[in-house]
Amino acid sequence: MELGLHGKSVFVAAGSKGLGRASALEFAREGALVTIASRSLDHLAEAAEEIKSVTSQRVNTVCMDVGNPEQIEQGIQSALEAYGRLDVLVTNAGGPPAGNFGDMSDHSWQSAFELNLLSTIRLIRAAVPSLQAAGGGRIVNIASSSVKQPIDGLILSNVFRAGIQALTKSLASEYASAGILINTVAPGRIATDRIMELDQRRAGNEQRPVEDIQAESLQQIPLGRLGTPEEFGRMVAFYGSFANTYVTGQSLLVDGGTIRAY
Repeated sequence: MELGLHGKSVFVAAGSKGLGRASALEFAREGALVTIASRSLDHLAEAAEEIKSVTSQRVNTVCMDVGNPEQIEQGIQSALEAYGRLDVLVTNAGGPPAGNFGDMSDHSWQSAFELNLLSTIRLIRAAVPSLQAAGGGRIVNIASSSVKQPIDGLILSNVFRAGIQALTKSLASEYASAGILINTVAPGRIATDRIMELDQRRAGNEQRPVEDIQAESLQQIPLGRLGTPEEFGRMVAFYGSFANTYVTGQSLLVDGGTIRAY
């Protein structure tokens, strides 16, 4: 399928590792002009080199903290300066600390709000004028399967990822007339460092081998395995593409069938 991404300018937040990096790679495979942003210059350089080696596409890199509004504005401006336009925005940020309600202070809640929900708001606000100037565009918000079903021990993520989907639904109506389609792509258990960290934390709390934790988790996945970052990235690329012409305001679960709610 032709995704209509060749020559399109795509900005991927938190694009130097994990799901963001995998998504950026898939956009580059389709001929998009990619900007990736991250706090780590080293990780940015590694990701840009990998993408270039696989696709022969040059990658624009931006050192950006999604918690810093000025850096978000500068990041979007960097994409405009590099490619002259912006067509696709992928919002993304690392997961907040794990824990239950009683573990969390006001500071924990405020930090998670700024990391996951407010950063998404700020990225979209910074990008929308350029998407409108381009005659329309696509926004993909990377969230979590917790937008459909809360995950035990991840109270902060559960609350603010759900907020991202509420934002997606609201903005889909508000910007439809401008030709901007906005969707959420929500990962389940994908083989990333984040999943390994969560499994190790649970194993420590329960004083059990991490292998037991992982085996139990696999039993909850109908496909019987973790997803790969590449599988996830392909879904982001489709929803952020111009082959997607009629899907907006939706949340796509990439979870191997784990969430069974309607």
